[in-house]
Amino acid sequence: MFKAIAFAPGHISGFFEPIYDKDLSRSGSRGAGINLTLGSLSEVTLENSTSQQIFTFINNRKSNIQVTKLALKLLIGDNPYKINIKTKNDLPFGQGFGMSAATALSATYACAEIMGISKSDAMKASHFAEVSLRTGLGDVMASSFGGIEIRKSAGLPPWGVIEHIPGQFELVLCIIGKKLETKKVLQDPNRSARIIDYGKYCIKNMIQKPSVENLFHLSMTFTKKTELANKTILDAIDAAQNFGHASMCMLGNSVFAIGKTDELSKVLSAFGRVYVCKVDELGARIVQ
Repeated sequence: MFKAIAFAPGHISGFFEPIYDKDLSRSGSRGAGINLTLGSLSEVTLENSTSQQIFTFINNRKSNIQVTKLALKLLIGDNPYKINIKTKNDLPFGQGFGMSAATALSATYACAEIMGISKSDAMKASHFAEVSLRTGLGDVMASSFGGIEIRKSAGLPPWGVIEHIPGQFELVLCIIGKKLETKKVLQDPNRSARIIDYGKYCIKNMIQKPSVENLFHLSMTFTKKTELANKTILDAIDAAQNFGHASMCMLGNSVFAIGKTDELSKVLSAFGRVYVCKVDELGARIVQ
């Protein structure tokens, strides 16, 4: 039996433009976002077997998480391995924290380490799985490299291109409502059209003026113009902006903010569950 442990950061998109291509390597999203020191830690054990078996556990509970299982199958092919994946997730699914990507990526990174294959193969398997299942579009690429990023073009390298903005600060996250399913939101033709239009506008302006302040400004433009935020989300953002910058996490009923951490934590705790973290600058990595 062989074992490896890997971590992948959670990731917030402030705005995005979905890009679909028949070649999954060129599919994904353009946009901008921030990687988080909260994410997914996966312990993977692999042993030879007479048949292929993949068992997934999240926060000590057996899980049938399809994106992770598909990513592992894409990575190992037809090899008859028995694989156990025990993942500790710091944040919930469906709230715009890129946790489906982080869960798959931490698992594939650890498995690739055991098998002696490249991290790029692990990233590719996770990206293909997430784009195929529509659980996310650009999170795998962002989480792989960390930092505060502008996704200038969609997909995997060499098509997918990321530019980083320097910056290190604390973030306050707040979960305010029920989770949103990315797939359902993007299947709505009217919403999807607004997302594409304003995603293009925001990424164009972000490339022209790459800064953290502009990321938050454009995120709020995207939030309002796409009409994705409900009144409670908008009220929480307004309250938070008295102490810094804030916007909606895409796609989730949640808010992210920077500024006076203690005051932000206090004011946002009136709206929902609060988490505090920092910018993860390292990206997905082997821990052990």
